[in-house]
Amino acid sequence: MNSSEIKSVLEDFDVTPSKSLGQNFLVDENVAIWIVEQLEIGPDDCVVEVGPGTGALTEHLVPLCRKLILIEFDARLADYQRQRWADFPHVEVHQADASSWDPRPLFAERPIKFMGNLPYSAGGAILANLLTSPCAFERAVVMLQKEFIDRILATEADDAYGLLSLRMQMDWVPTALKTVPPEAFSPQPRIDSTVMLLTPRDEKEMPPYSHKLMDELMRRCFSQRRKQMHKQLPASPSWADISSKLDIIPTARPEELSLVKWAALTAAYDCNPLANIAQNVDEMFDVVDDQNIVLRQASRKEVHEQKLMHRAVHVIVFNKNRDCYLQKRSAYKDCNPSVWDSSAAGHLAVGEDSESAAIRELKEELGIVDSKLIPVCTLAPCEKNGWEHVSVYIAAYTGKLSFPAAEISGVMPFSMELIDCWLKRCPEDFASSFPEVWNAARNFFNS
Repeated sequence: MNSSEIKSVLEDFDVTPSKSLGQNFLVDENVAIWIVEQLEIGPDDCVVEVGPGTGALTEHLVPLCRKLILIEFDARLADYQRQRWADFPHVEVHQADASSWDPRPLFAERPIKFMGNLPYSAGGAILANLLTSPCAFERAVVMLQKEFIDRILATEADDAYGLLSLRMQMDWVPTALKTVPPEAFSPQPRIDSTVMLLTPRDEKEMPPYSHKLMDELMRRCFSQRRKQMHKQLPASPSWADISSKLDIIPTARPEELSLVKWAALTAAYDCNPLANIAQNVDEMFDVVDDQNIVLRQASRKEVHEQKLMHRAVHVIVFNKNRDCYLQKRSAYKDCNPSVWDSSAAGHLAVGEDSESAAIRELKEELGIVDSKLIPVCTLAPCEKNGWEHVSVYIAAYTGKLSFPAAEISGVMPFSMELIDCWLKRCPEDFASSFPEVWNAARNFFNS
């Protein structure tokens, strides 16, 4: 869209560009086309565009994707977008604040990508809400003020390095693609903008660590960033021991630590006994027959490699809203890494009964110690569930959750209807045993 077209839209919908809302509309069509190309949209992709405004990017997105979700804060511009795309059923418009809009339904739209010419005033809050792990997006292209992007890109060698840099780089690899001058916008801002590409960071680039704990430690230390960081850290374990082990100078300040060092530091302060253990390769299981009769004992490795029948439990935990918690398995798991699964799941130890195992798994994986278990059924062993006799339980819980970083990369509550849609559209997002477990739990909820 050129300047005259934008002016016409703004007049028709009685919109005066607001500085507080960061309403600087892109008018350079060549730049708009180039930005959209960087998202590498495929015909099966869903795209979310935040802040479409008058539609400079939108008009180039519409013909490329399976579905386009527009999130516009300004009610008048949202109304304009609804009218403009009324004859395009694959375009969905939300008049909402993207910094608080619920992103969970996006999981059922995968594969999904993110596009935004974000308002300068709310860019950080929008990125935090939509792109914090675990999230549905697999690629993002955003445009923001150059100074803001410089802070995201900064490393420990840069003055701009800080909390924003680390929070974004925990989950994403940022790359600056292009500087866009003020002349490309109307009204013209006083500063340059930068187009940035975000691609997911490989979880195995760093040791297992708790995102929540790392954020807490960073907030403590960066609240007084010019002071030696050990003064803001927990008293135990000893800073002298940790700094020596991790090769950190004792007088270090928070901006002197790289992302990898921050992850290692977080792991050192994580008091979860299983924080660094993805699975116990030496644990022993009961090997059973198709009637669930114990035949002998074997190691985890032998059971999995030889596809021997054994026993497991799955627990679906729901909250007061009847949303069900799902866990995203970490990349360090030997089976079904980096996919979604039941709230808690695990194998029975030698001689252990299924209810005891379910109670133990809830405590170890979610920190739940006081929830009543309701038995649902037992599923027969098959290839999809790893030749396991699976005992399925459900449980209600409303408290806080805590989980070991090496086993679980994230836990989120989802509505049953959303899980149904997500599982139907993207079965590859889930552990191979989950569909049968979910169907059993779903039938129990419906009975």
